[in-house]
This record gives sequence, structure tokens and C-alpha cells, in this order.
Amino acid sequence: MACSSCASTKTDPANDPRWRRALWIALAINGGMFAAEIIAGIAGGSKALQADALDFLGDAANYAISLSVTGMALTWRARAALLKGATLAILGLYVLAATASAAVAGGAPHAPVMGAVGSWRF
Repeated sequence: MACSSCASTKTDPANDPRWRRALWIALAINGGMFAAEIIAGIAGGSKALQADALDFLGDAANYAISLSVTGMALTWRARAALLKGATLAILGLYVLAATASAAVAGGAPHAPVMGAVGSWRF
């Protein structure tokens, strides 16, 4: 049988400094990767790199939102989750529209740029 005071000894993972530090590190990495891939995607004319960059942007935004609502009431965290979902849906629609536009307009991305990005990512 569990005692009522036992639950108070557990710490909320959201208040753990290691968890917050990990989120900050993930935010910085995703922000940096967004910058690198959006520049390469635009320079190389690659919708795939631009879409990947937007994925990094979405991840960075999710980490930022998570950090901002940490410790808030469940209502605010639920609203943040809805905002995250809406943001990702908008990014997905943009990628779909940009890809369709590129397919209609024709043209191919610059293979050397895509190859260079692929070689330093892995």
C-alpha cells in the first residue's frame, strides 16, 4: 500500500536541470542544422534539403515551446501541444506545395551541393 507522502519525494522530470539542459542542447543543434540545410537547400535548389531544414526548424520550435511551458499547468501544456501540431501541419503543407510547384516548373537540384551536405551529415 502506497503512502500519501511517498509521491512527494519524486521529482518532476520537467524540473530536472539535466532534462532542461538536454532540451537546450537539442534546441541548439536543431537550430544550427536548420541554418546549414536551409542555406544549402536554397543554394542547391533542393526541395529535399529545404524540407529537411524545415523539419529541423519544427523540432527546434518544439523544444523551445517545451522549455517555455515547463512547470506550467496542464492546460497550458496541452495548448502548447496543439500549437506544436498546428505548426508541423503548416510546415508539411508548405513542403507539399513547394514540391508540387518545383515539379511543375521543372529543373533538378544541384547534385554536388546535395552530395556535400549528405557527406558531412553522416
